[in-house]
Amino acid sequence: MDLQLEGKRALISGSTAGIGYAIAEELAREGASVIVNGRTSERVKAAVAKITKSGARGKVEGVAADLGSAEGARVALERYPEVDILVNNLGIFEPKAFEGIADADWLRFFEVNVLSGVRLSRHYLPRMRQRNWGRIVFISSESAIQIPAEMIHYGMTKTAQLAISRGLAETTAGTNVTVNTVLAGPTASEGVSDFVAKLASEQKRRPAVIEQEFFRSMRPTSLLRRFARPDEVAALVAFVCSPRSSATNGAALRADGGVVRSII
Repeated sequence: MDLQLEGKRALISGSTAGIGYAIAEELAREGASVIVNGRTSERVKAAVAKITKSGARGKVEGVAADLGSAEGARVALERYPEVDILVNNLGIFEPKAFEGIADADWLRFFEVNVLSGVRLSRHYLPRMRQRNWGRIVFISSESAIQIPAEMIHYGMTKTAQLAISRGLAETTAGTNVTVNTVLAGPTASEGVSDFVAKLASEQKRRPAVIEQEFFRSMRPTSLLRRFARPDEVAALVAFVCSPRSSATNGAALRADGGVVRSII
């Protein structure tokens, strides 16, 4: 299927690895001009080079800026004041008992996971409405619906993204601009893979065993029963970013491996 992304410019926050990188690569493969983002110039340059060599049809460039901060957002917005597609992917996670989550942790998670997307959307959405075309996608998680007891602060931010996305979609009524959320399930991102590898090393067990135990004890409702690959999530995101997804707006779409059991 031709996703009709030729000539579209896309900014993907937090896209030097994991789901963000896979989204950038998929959009570039479909012909979009892609802006890769990360906190360091070294990682951004490496991701740009890798995507370019992967056979991307679209132009690939990058911006090194911490989009979890107001200053980082200012840097990116001054350099790229106009985009057609915004993917708010930047996010952090950390398993932590509720009683150990300090105020600073709550504020840090909210600023990185929520305000990063708010700041970028606040700038780009009015411009998209003015041009009468645009796509904004928030990368949320199944944790937005089934809040994990081991990281309640993370789940809170993912739920907040659903509310913001739906609210912004309401402001696009009657236009060719859409705002949607994709709920990713447990995915083999860089952070998750490193966490599993660390546990495997500490417990002197194979990573595959750690993965099986995670889905048996922590995510027993998963139908996939393995970590999703980043490219599996990216495929859905690429469609939502395309002109072909024009009838999908204000939606929370799942790429969660069937973890969420409700049908609505």
